[in-house]
Amino acid sequence: MSWPSFEDLDMSFVISIVTAVLFIVNILLAISIIFLERRSAQSIWAWVLVLFFIPIFGFLIYMAFGRTIYNQNIFKIDEKDKVGLEYLVEEQLKDIKDKQFSFVNPLANKYKKLIHMLLYNNHSFLTNNNSITTYTNMNEKFEAMLEDIRNAKDHIHFQYYIFRMDGIGKKLYNAMLEKQKEGVSVKILYDDMGSRALSLRQFKEIKSYGGNVEAFFPSLFNLINPRMNNRNHRKIVVIDGEIGYIGGSNVGDEYIGHSEKFGEWRDTHLRIKGNAVKSLQLRFMLDWNSHSKRHNLVYNEQYFPTIYNEGDTYMQIASSGPDEVWQQIKYGYLKMIYRAQHSIYIQSPYFIPDQSVMEALRVAILSGVKVHLMIPNMPDHPFVYWGTFSRAGSLVNMGAEVHIYEKGFLHQKVVIIDDEVVSIGTTNIDNRSFLLNFEVNAFIYSKKEAEKQRHIYEEDVKSSSLLTTEKYEARGKWVKVKEGVANLIAPIL
Repeated sequence: MSWPSFEDLDMSFVISIVTAVLFIVNILLAISIIFLERRSAQSIWAWVLVLFFIPIFGFLIYMAFGRTIYNQNIFKIDEKDKVGLEYLVEEQLKDIKDKQFSFVNPLANKYKKLIHMLLYNNHSFLTNNNSITTYTNMNEKFEAMLEDIRNAKDHIHFQYYIFRMDGIGKKLYNAMLEKQKEGVSVKILYDDMGSRALSLRQFKEIKSYGGNVEAFFPSLFNLINPRMNNRNHRKIVVIDGEIGYIGGSNVGDEYIGHSEKFGEWRDTHLRIKGNAVKSLQLRFMLDWNSHSKRHNLVYNEQYFPTIYNEGDTYMQIASSGPDEVWQQIKYGYLKMIYRAQHSIYIQSPYFIPDQSVMEALRVAILSGVKVHLMIPNMPDHPFVYWGTFSRAGSLVNMGAEVHIYEKGFLHQKVVIIDDEVVSIGTTNIDNRSFLLNFEVNAFIYSKKEAEKQRHIYEEDVKSSSLLTTEKYEARGKWVKVKEGVANLIAPIL
């Protein structure tokens, strides 16, 4: 008995077989998404629709963007290397529960429930001796960073989502190269998708002098990345364990205004001195060790030097990611919103909150809290922009004050409540930041710092237009269509 040749097969039969196979694969994927993965109901429905409406491409899209992270131990540090850090968190949690924690700052005492939540399961220990410099002009931020790098004595830990080897990128790289030649230890970690124009070969010179460079979730053969959807969006720089940087901007000439498309770049970045730098250091160490092949960092006094009183600002450094059970930074935002009594100020380039955050903002508005929101006037991701515009419009209709920033691209991630607490970092108000990306934020308990950020917001208002109900309702039909599509796929944006 001989098998029929391919030419003898009925094409309709072949198509039926292929269709059946695809259908079975889609069913199996749908079952895994529904029953095995940690997702919201909206995200589940969105992916099921993608799989069944575009079976072939839907499968490829899911494999590239949809898979979740199951490994709960991506970031780990040996027990012997955690001395003094995990105990600090445990002691603070116990003291807060037993009402024995000494809050010199009355604001910290007022927000001890938020502090407790961030301490729980996140190693976000509270520090109270910090000083902060805020940069809204990224040229000034990079000049300060370059100066700090040139003054480094022991080590430079440098981590960015996007690192471009253009004008500002080369300046920073050359400065770190010179310090490595002097014997200062330099470690650079960049995200392989965010910095996809980079390759480890470009760091050959600094590595030849003993520097270490790693790519987070690297691609396979420069073509396929199995973790395309889970990116390290954090921006952390630690110098000598004494100076830390955290905020929204990446490394590239567009972030200092050298972009024809975006023009001026509006971002917010912090330079921190004080014990909060220890939290940034620990976060860098965990991220570095997750991808370092031979040069793991261990707990050492040189990385956690004794820091004498630098200021009086209370703050916590919180991180979140798809490897964690709790959406820690989103919970921080929610706790802030529900705690607000008078005002909420939000600046975010991508504003596609999930149902829980939208409901919290609606509750705030209906409770008489004045909600202020600022978004960009241009998209860098079209669907994300129209989803942002749609949600902003719905809040305007409820009474929120929404401003559209007109002077270039707005990229900072800032939340302020009641001129008392402010959160600044890398986390956008969307599902990607809440569920898919690895993020880091500073939660600051300081009336002075919160008022400073509110004044900055008010300065930005001068370069913005007000989105009114009339303006939003007058949008064209094509805009409504784009909003509709964006809203349909919002859970997976």
